[in-house]
Amino acid sequence: MGKLPPVFAVYKPKGPTSAHFLNELKKKLHITKMGHAGTLDPLASGVLVVGIDEGTKKLHEVVQGEKEYKATVRFGMTSTTDDEEGEKTIIKMKHVPSEEEIRKVLNEFIGTIEQIPPAFSAIKIKGQEAYKLARKGMTPEMKPREARIFKIDLMEYLWPTMEVVVTTGPGVYIRALARDIGAKLGTGAYLADLERTRVGEFTKENTQRFTF
Repeated sequence: MGKLPPVFAVYKPKGPTSAHFLNELKKKLHITKMGHAGTLDPLASGVLVVGIDEGTKKLHEVVQGEKEYKATVRFGMTSTTDDEEGEKTIIKMKHVPSEEEIRKVLNEFIGTIEQIPPAFSAIKIKGQEAYKLARKGMTPEMKPREARIFKIDLMEYLWPTMEVVVTTGPGVYIRALARDIGAKLGTGAYLADLERTRVGEFTKENTQRFTF
């Protein structure tokens, strides 16, 4: 491998946290100063933009860029973490929504929306990460935040799951989006799978792949 640029993209697999993956990368590349833009949950895979040395100063610009995700949403139940990891609750539904109903609800989430982040997230509540409070059985008060969603393309819908491609601005939680879509439909929903395919100009196709 040749000399790495100050800012580049790597592909994070499912399993490790972004921080753990970065630590392993630092060891492999023998680099001391390294940071990343935009955390991916352990159950998510995809594009993680990395900065080394002086490149770390540019990461705040990268994180403001558009992001694109391929998401699988499962209907019919909710999850305490809004994803596959949490404890599930089956929802009593009036009916299975049609594709037309799904499309109509998806359109309601395009634009600038108010989004309540998941309780199991790294957002700090009085100096402590919300997920640490949630794991202790507490209910952290998550305040709604403005989120920008540019596009939601329905790729496939076969009850009880759908696949969508979502293009967002910074700070959007796809887990929260899945949860809120399910709430609007009256079916409940959680994020079953997530891959980030683009961050700004960095795409899945031009990521560096590493194995540890």
